[in-house]
Amino acid sequence: MQEQEQEQEHERDTVDDIVDQWSRTRPELNSQPIALIGRLRRLNVRVDTALREYFAEHGLDSSEFDVLATLRRSGEPYELNARALLKSAMVTSGAITNRVDRLSAKGLVERNPCPNDRRAVLVRLTPAGKDLIDAAMPGHVRNEERILAALDPEERVQLDALLKKLLVAHGDTERL
Repeated sequence: MQEQEQEQEHERDTVDDIVDQWSRTRPELNSQPIALIGRLRRLNVRVDTALREYFAEHGLDSSEFDVLATLRRSGEPYELNARALLKSAMVTSGAITNRVDRLSAKGLVERNPCPNDRRAVLVRLTPAGKDLIDAAMPGHVRNEERILAALDPEERVQLDALLKKLLVAHGDTERL
């Protein structure tokens, strides 16, 4: 096990080459932020690709999966207003409208008038939408587990705490 850890410590990634180039051409620059942000960005691309490929197996894109998952985890009756969907997705109202339109066309969600506000609309999972998200979630979690497999449980806890600290420091504290 220790040999494997030492081998991984000496293994280089693309960001190491980028940092080396900056160190040679601009040695006065602190390359640590370049390395950390570069790795976060490169990892984000790889994670997005892995998630997109899995969602496509279920006939969804990432944004559609996000809406279905948000409605499902809201609990019965699996229904939210557009504002609640916006808070969860961090996109514009137009983007939510487009997502809901696509999911509605697929028969996975339906729009219903809000009984308390005639101007508002509630978005609800259809039985087909609930079945789809319920079927997709276990594989989604396995896919995320695969993505994180290089980290042991303690490392995952540490990384989670550090990422949370960065998110909070940058204002991502609004409650759903």
